[in-house]
Order: sequence, then structure tokens, then C-alpha cells
Amino acid sequence: MFQAIEILGLRKKYKRFTLQDVSFVLPAGHSMGLIGPNGAGKTTIIKLIMNLIRRDAGEIHIFGRDVIQDELAVKRRIGFVYDVPPFFQDVKLRDIAKAMAPFYPTWNQSIFESLMSEFELPREKTVKKLSQGMQTKFALLLALSHDADLILMDEPTSGLDPVFRRDLMQRLNGYLRDSSKAILYSTHITTDLERSADYITFLREGRLVFSTTRDELLDSYAIVKGGHELLKESYRPLFAGCHESSVGVTALTADRKQAERVLQDQAVVERASLEDIMVFLNHGE
Repeated sequence: MFQAIEILGLRKKYKRFTLQDVSFVLPAGHSMGLIGPNGAGKTTIIKLIMNLIRRDAGEIHIFGRDVIQDELAVKRRIGFVYDVPPFFQDVKLRDIAKAMAPFYPTWNQSIFESLMSEFELPREKTVKKLSQGMQTKFALLLALSHDADLILMDEPTSGLDPVFRRDLMQRLNGYLRDSSKAILYSTHITTDLERSADYITFLREGRLVFSTTRDELLDSYAIVKGGHELLKESYRPLFAGCHESSVGVTALTADRKQAERVLQDQAVVERASLEDIMVFLNHGE
């Protein structure tokens, strides 16, 4: 399987934060969601892929090419959608596109024109007259107009209404019908990932907690609810996180089948959502 992204032993040290030896792969034809609390390292990874900051150690390959040694060739294949798109505020949309087009040999003006109409974006307006959601639409439109092979998005849906957010996810799923494409995005909206992400990568305090397929993750993790007897020492190895209240115990297990086998009728075992997994793994016991 050809890898769209291959990251090995990635490290970046700041004064008060270190991204510590992160490794994962994203196969072409798939999407990956980066999740984790604020400050976990999600945006740092995206910036390292784009060479906006330099890594201290490790390797980053995009479609087999090193992002430093082959920077120009790599960036021509990437569409980058920031959480706050960095456009000049007083420039018209049509003029931004006109300035960008020469940098991309694959730029397709007819696709640009079609998407401007579909996204209902006013080409004669300046950026400062657009809402954040409309700016995000425009950034995605530019990425699609130069036929990017990899789309990187940092909190892409945070400024979008629910209707367009779902439409955006559906459009991105259609983009992946081309098995040579891939998408990597960070988000706090876990429901988007449950609908669309093929892989989930969870970061905490600069460390990789897991990187696996969405289906494997949701099939293996579960929420366990029961009485205070669940706090027995013999049960503790079952749980990746636990919350006690006056009425009982709610816990997260990474092995649903084992929890069902060991606990039997002593607890209720339910499917965990991505939000459940993220909250419990972040806060622990």
C-alpha cells in the first residue's frame, strides 16, 4: 500500500513543549483525523509537514519524498487549509486566485470557476468582508482548484455551520474516490471524524497515544458502567480511565470483549464514542 504520509521519530522541542518521537503512516486513498487536547502537538505536526517550522529529529515523507529535500515538489502536491486562512484582507478573491495559479502547474481555472459558483463565493469581494466560514470555503476551493494530492486542514470546520460542515465532509469523501489522494486534518469536532475519517491519531502532551483505523478503535474501546465494585484491584487492568460518582463508576476499556467476559452481568458495556475515548484518555483516572 502506497503511503501518502510517512512520519518516523518526529521530534520538535520548544521551551515548554516537546513533540516526542511521533511515528505514523497514512495510506493514499484515505483520510486521517488528528485528535487531542489543546497543546497536544496537532498543529505542530501540520506545520512540520509544511516546513513552516523545522524538525529537530525524525523523517517526514509525502508520497515518498522528503519534505525538506524535495520541498517545492512536495508543496505543489499539498492543499493547506488553516483554521484562520492567512489571506491579505484587502484583496479580492479573484485576485488571490490569479496570484496563486502560476505556482501550480496543475491549476484548473474551470474547476475554480465552477466551485466559486457552487460555494456561492463573491469573486469581487475582499477577504475582510467574508465570514470565517466563507474564508475556509475559499481556502478549500483553492486547494481543489490545483488538484492537490494531499489536503492538510487545521480545525477546518470550526467556523462552519452544521449544514455546510456535513456537505464539506461529503465532498472530501468524494475527493478520496481517487485512490491517489489523501486528507489529514485536526479537529475537536469528533462527530465529523466518526462520519468520515478512516484513521484516527491521538496525541497527548506531545506524545502519540495511538494511531489506528477508526473501525478498529470503535470496535475495541467501550464504556463500562456499574457499581463501586468496579474499583476492585482485580478489575483495574481492564480500564484505561475511570470516573467515580456517588451513584457508581463509569470507565473506559480498550478491550471490550475482555471486559464483557470478565464482568459479565456486573456492569453494562456500551460502545464508546470518539469523544468518550478522547476525554477518558486525556484525564485518566
